[in-house]
Amino acid sequence: MVFGFLKARFEKIQKALTKSRRFLGDKLKDLFKGKVDEAKLEQFEEILFEGDLGVKLAQSLTADLKESLRGKTEIAEEEVITFLKNALSKKLDFPPAKETPSPAVILIVGVNGNGKTTSVAKLGYRFKEAGKNCLIGAADTFRAAAQEQLKMWADRLEIPLVSGKMGSDPSAVVFDTLSAAKARSSDIVIIDTAGRLHTKTPLMQELEKITRTCAKVWPGSPHETYLVLDATVGQNAIDQAKVFKQFTPVTGLILTKLDGSAKGGIIFHIYSELNIPVRFIGVGEGMEDLEPFDSKAFINGLFD
Repeated sequence: MVFGFLKARFEKIQKALTKSRRFLGDKLKDLFKGKVDEAKLEQFEEILFEGDLGVKLAQSLTADLKESLRGKTEIAEEEVITFLKNALSKKLDFPPAKETPSPAVILIVGVNGNGKTTSVAKLGYRFKEAGKNCLIGAADTFRAAAQEQLKMWADRLEIPLVSGKMGSDPSAVVFDTLSAAKARSSDIVIIDTAGRLHTKTPLMQELEKITRTCAKVWPGSPHETYLVLDATVGQNAIDQAKVFKQFTPVTGLILTKLDGSAKGGIIFHIYSELNIPVRFIGVGEGMEDLEPFDSKAFINGLFD
């Protein structure tokens, strides 16, 4: 039964990575058929770069591959893939996620369009399925559609929702949410925030205020702050993460839309640049399609 579950999970991740695998794994397998020469090694580096692994990581992996091939004129493509899988595994050596404490406050931040509000709903679904008593706070008071969307999901999932009037102080909604969570003895509180453009400093400062409010009402919170990034935007995701990290401690990433992207390699680039672990990946549109990140399953999905 457990084996069947793990197999189904891997197949789901593998399917989501179809475009990334064609763009990266399949290209590399084709490249290393036949003799190895300098031109192929240059193409190897180029494919890694185009796969969004970043310049530094692409150069480092190429140098390591050259060293491992010293004295060889031919190599099976399987040997290159094995080398790359092992090397990339070492690049994702962040500590495994700890079990979410209960009670816990989880703050969700990110730019509009990244799938932030949907990720809130999917997290709520995961925790409710695990038997947790959840509460959602709709602290995005700047965009009516966000509150409407979140209310729709909350009603559908039968998870209580705390919201405020349009244009009201988001920190006040956070205060009300945490007060309600204490009264209800909630296990998990998930707070959606405005889709703040990372280039808008005043809005980013508002995010700082929300974080301070969490700590005042519920000492030690937020226990997790997840930044939602869209896998399809590539390098821009790193630029977003750098700015958000300046204004709030980001404990983990939720990488969405992997099933619609050929840029799965961005995970390696993000971690090598920012040292922020990926905690969840979006592998589809269903409520059950937010998967805890498993580096081994992810890397195998890119190449197998």
